[in-house]
Amino acid sequence: MVSRWLRRFSSTPSWRSNTPNGASNTCEAPFSVFRDVPALRQYRKQLLLSKRTVGLVPTMGALHDGHLSLIRQAATENTDVFVSIFVNPTQFGVNEDLDKYPRTWEADIQKLKELDEELALARTGSARGRISAIFAPTNKTMYPTLPPTSELDGYGSFVTITPLATLLEGASRPVFFRGVATVCMKLFNIVTPDRVYFGQKDVQQTIVIKRMVTDLHVGTDVKLGPTVREEDGLAMSSRNVMLGTRRRKVGLVLYQALKEAERAYLSGKRDREDILRPANRLVESIAREQESLPPSERAIFELDYISLADVDSLEKLQVVDVSRGAVLSGAVTMLPIESPQPGEDCGKNGGDTPVRLIDNIII
Repeated sequence: MVSRWLRRFSSTPSWRSNTPNGASNTCEAPFSVFRDVPALRQYRKQLLLSKRTVGLVPTMGALHDGHLSLIRQAATENTDVFVSIFVNPTQFGVNEDLDKYPRTWEADIQKLKELDEELALARTGSARGRISAIFAPTNKTMYPTLPPTSELDGYGSFVTITPLATLLEGASRPVFFRGVATVCMKLFNIVTPDRVYFGQKDVQQTIVIKRMVTDLHVGTDVKLGPTVREEDGLAMSSRNVMLGTRRRKVGLVLYQALKEAERAYLSGKRDREDILRPANRLVESIAREQESLPPSERAIFELDYISLADVDSLEKLQVVDVSRGAVLSGAVTMLPIESPQPGEDCGKNGGDTPVRLIDNIII
């Protein structure tokens, strides 16, 4: 079912900062690093005239194996891979973690250098492309006329996708998908990629962008790569570095709950309540267990939602149509660590930042 569904998808810089998202102004690398639009467009034009194809992997930096997997996928389907690194301010709500989002420019560039060397060695095999360009713009480059806003009624030019962007994640984060759609449209206009690559962990984002591309006649194919997980099943995310040991262990609750729901479906359940009941029971059990522990040991979390939804519309399903399948998805917020202990690994930022975790399983 998963593979069939996948195939359906053919310190905070200021607005005027000259240094994009923590990036240095020099980089010795086998690929070009672009800061502004005209130079990148000129380079893209040369590739177009040479009949080369471009796959874009949009990121906010803090690269992990999930991003690298998408770059490898792009390299099998394109001659040139562009990677964007931009912490997009308009997809963060007013009280969200924009200031504390990890920015790891030097480490990111090192990972991309090593991956490009790997791709160079593999060119006689399945991979035919290389990393050709990194686009690391400033806020001023991406939002040239007005400072970016995180307010729902703020000024600016935005792309809205309704009702998809108001469901699930969009219900809890009302500006999120507006910001994502807007920055993706900007990237598509700047890079004009043949294909763009997203990970299944962000499945709603991918569905929203697929709808935008279809509705606005954007000439880019949206591709979906599988979720890359840690050995214990936790979906890889740039925010995982903020968890620390205590929250990292309990953060598995979401994936475990989704697996419970998946097991119910595989056992023959088709009704919404029958599928989601075991997932909710597991979450409630682990929540009670954590609340019973002393503050020095526990990791408290809040469940936002566990959903069973249609694979295209993301509307709530009461009964799963086996011929179409469904998306099981959820979100939890790991609350700040209580009573940190001497020597405890509390994660980046010392464990005082709430960390939102999302995940999904396609059934």
